[in-house]
Amino acid sequence: MPKTLTCDSTATRVAMLSVHTSPLAQPGIGDAGGMNVYITELSKALAHEGVAVEIFTRRTSSREPDRVELSDGVLVHHITAGPFEGLHKEDLPSQLCYFTQGVLRTEAGRTPGWYDIVHSHYWLSGEVGWLAADRWNVPLAHSMHTMARVKNAQLAPGDTPEPRLRVLGEEQVVSEAHALVANTEHEARELVEYYDADPHRVHVVPPGVDLTTFSDLSPQGLTRDQERARHGFTPNDNVVVFAGRIQPLKGADVLVQMLGELAHGQQVCREQGATDDVQAPQLVILGGASGKESALDDLKRLVHALGVGRQVRFEPPCTREELAAWFRVADVVAMPSRNESFGLVAVEAQACGTPVIAAEVGGLRTAVRHGESGLLIPNHDPVTWAQETRRFFSDPELRERLAANARSVAATFTWQHAAKATLEVYDGVIKERTKIS
Repeated sequence: MPKTLTCDSTATRVAMLSVHTSPLAQPGIGDAGGMNVYITELSKALAHEGVAVEIFTRRTSSREPDRVELSDGVLVHHITAGPFEGLHKEDLPSQLCYFTQGVLRTEAGRTPGWYDIVHSHYWLSGEVGWLAADRWNVPLAHSMHTMARVKNAQLAPGDTPEPRLRVLGEEQVVSEAHALVANTEHEARELVEYYDADPHRVHVVPPGVDLTTFSDLSPQGLTRDQERARHGFTPNDNVVVFAGRIQPLKGADVLVQMLGELAHGQQVCREQGATDDVQAPQLVILGGASGKESALDDLKRLVHALGVGRQVRFEPPCTREELAAWFRVADVVAMPSRNESFGLVAVEAQACGTPVIAAEVGGLRTAVRHGESGLLIPNHDPVTWAQETRRFFSDPELRERLAANARSVAATFTWQHAAKATLEVYDGVIKERTKIS
């Protein structure tokens, strides 16, 4: 029998769809990333507001149970749709009918009219959500997270454009959704500009950050120097941290090339008999390959080709608590993404009291306040990134000011606010749907 969720009979019941990646997956591995964190934290915050949330995701292992309680009021359903392993995100359109069948079959065992709304995430889930919402006669809310047309307009060198199949799917979902939930005003404008979305259906709800996990204080009571020592750094090291999936979209290659530019500048200084008063930074790259399987190897080859191997340290994806520790170790967290719908890493780093240097794209314009909690760079030119990074490390007053403001900026983003605002969106479209019916 389905698990009974801890909510009263009048609570809003949400079917949350995440086809291609599970909220239980480790961010930084495969396709798991910020969207996983978003769905997990938003669902928990909604449950705290009395909403009953059931998340449907594709089963990727025979060991995964049919149902897992993520937290009180949040239940995850694993739906079998195709082989457990060996399917890439690009293969999943062929399994959407199979997945939809599993979602509808789960609902069939419920009391009629069990769900009040469907909230889908990413276009694959939107295709399923469109059918499920129509079958249940409830509204569909949809969050894009990334958009093919936006990504293709800002494509990284050597990256593969998103296929027309995805563009068509996104057009259909945008057209059919009763509400589109955007992370920022910028994303809202992109929905209208690139997909002709009805502005009245677009609602801006910024994500939040877990200020307990991501804190400027070590849970073990360690000082910053002690945490640095545990991670193999001295108090005087200049440390830059990149955290994210290794793929062209995230731009880790820009940081490696930046190190090459800084090394070249130091070499020129030596040849001219001058001294460089800025110590070369150490770059920590946290994350695993995503999409192109050779992405990590390609990045390592670039490190070797530029001769900066002594300055680069590769670390595997880690828990949220370990990630927070890395952010506290860092002098700055770098996000040279070609596009970000928001950029949760930016607010998580700032919550740890660490400034962010980010590309001035997408949601990073909102997540990072230029000159207050970080620096926004208007391009992906390694020379520009080297200049700005050198400026950051050569100006103690700038570093101290950005670090001092970082946590207060992050604190303006809360999951409680995100949940309340999302619930207002739900209530609005549910009432509108009731009037039409």
